[in-house]
Amino acid sequence: MQSGVMDREVRVRAAAEQAARVLREEILSGAIASGARLGEAELAGRLSVSRTPIREALSRLAAEGLVEIQPNRGARVASWTTEQLREIFDLRLRLEPYAVRQAVPNLTPDQLAELDHLAAAMSRAGRPGKNQDLAVVEELNRRFHGVFIDAAGSPPLAGALRGVIHASVVHQNFHDYAPDALRRSLHHHVEMVAAARAGDGDWAEAIMRAHLYNARATMLGGRP
Repeated sequence: MQSGVMDREVRVRAAAEQAARVLREEILSGAIASGARLGEAELAGRLSVSRTPIREALSRLAAEGLVEIQPNRGARVASWTTEQLREIFDLRLRLEPYAVRQAVPNLTPDQLAELDHLAAAMSRAGRPGKNQDLAVVEELNRRFHGVFIDAAGSPPLAGALRGVIHASVVHQNFHDYAPDALRRSLHHHVEMVAAARAGDGDWAEAIMRAHLYNARATMLGGRP
């Protein structure tokens, strides 16, 4: 009996982890819009699991700041006011450049190669023309920032950063970037890799700060 209960708990956890992974990607990619309602029954049917792992998955995403759960009203994708987004960028500007500086001496050859690959792939996908694919840029951008956060080697810092990065990324749309702003953003990634390869944390920190100012101006520059 006890073994059966444990097996069921393992299956539920695995299903919840998979559901959370799928929903996280859909939210961050914009496939599920900011503010959209997340019905347990609909999600359970679409993901072919019971409502129990869906409920656990939504709780995990709420802890990450991606989902809001309101008593008697269910769950929805988190949304933020302009003022809240300004606060989120203020937090990123305090935390993420510091994380990048901390990460530089810890980056392995494999991580440097991955950053190089991601920066080059973003430049190709973001190049103006018929082959431009900004959805690919958004996905590669999330992975690029994640490498630096992981390499910083601080779980508390990583936890704090992932929440505020998720919040701003949900609202980020590279389609909103003017050509010059997009060009700057893509070049910042290339220059951060150069700084990392040079082992210069101060340089990498400065570029990350400029990168965030560029993103903030694009996302909030026209808002009151």
